Amino acid sequence: MLRRVVESVQSQVGRVLIFDNGTQDPELSSFFREIEPRATVIRSPANIGLAAAMNRAADYARSSGYSHLLLLDQDSEPCDGMVATLQAAWQELNRDRPVAAVGPQFRDRRTGYVAPFVRIGFPFSTKLMGGPGQKVPCDFLISSGTLLSLAALDAVGPMDEALFIDNVDLEWCFRARYHGMALYGICDAEMLHSIGDAVRPSRFVGGGIKVHSPTRLYYIMRNRVLLYARKETPAVWIAQDVPRLVLKFFSTLLLLEPRRIYLKNMSMGLRDALRGKTGPIGSP
Repeated sequence: MLRRVVESVQSQVGRVLIFDNGTQDPELSSFFREIEPRATVIRSPANIGLAAAMNRAADYARSSGYSHLLLLDQDSEPCDGMVATLQAAWQELNRDRPVAAVGPQFRDRRTGYVAPFVRIGFPFSTKLMGGPGQKVPCDFLISSGTLLSLAALDAVGPMDEALFIDNVDLEWCFRARYHGMALYGICDAEMLHSIGDAVRPSRFVGGGIKVHSPTRLYYIMRNRVLLYARKETPAVWIAQDVPRLVLKFFSTLLLLEPRRIYLKNMSMGLRDALRGKTGPIGSP
């Protein structure tokens, strides 16, 4: 998968940077040795978190003279022309108002579900599919596939490393919007992507129910509660997210095994949020 991602994006960007966040897989080490003439690899001896990895990547891009940074997860595969489409859209839109970032419309490679762009509302958010040629103003973008202006990153501030992983993109988008900068989903830019470790089919949830590991549920619970206290977080998002958090907590216990581990991790996440604890799970 990582090889396909690198090959699909390599011709679309000025330089590929791979940030290896503490993996120990010998096969991956062999791949890095093979790819290094065509890409830069930064290997961290330990997992420093998604937000910190993004910030290191931004530092590298800035010091190398680039104006934009494209963020990609290891399982996100850009379609042909995605980056050029994003770049052209950013340049056009930024003439009218400051644009922090633009992102593609992604299709889940497992289910074929095309994810909408979102405008936050109460009691429900508005989900916009858009269509060919459309540039959809939205309230947040997932980090993977996002073309980020480094000037906007300087103005808004770096990714919040205290969150470690999960809701890092949401928090930064809230800050960007708070500072009066726009976010757009670009319908003509397409990407294959997967959210969660697995998908459970559902008649009531578009794209199915995304299944995360107990460790990820710790961060999901903790970080969304931490966001409730931030001045940049829209009150309307908090109002709709509190019942969503409760629903996620009890539906996870009802549907997923091992229930005891899920209960422990989600409860620990909520407890740590109330204590203001950040960083990686289990840290002081």
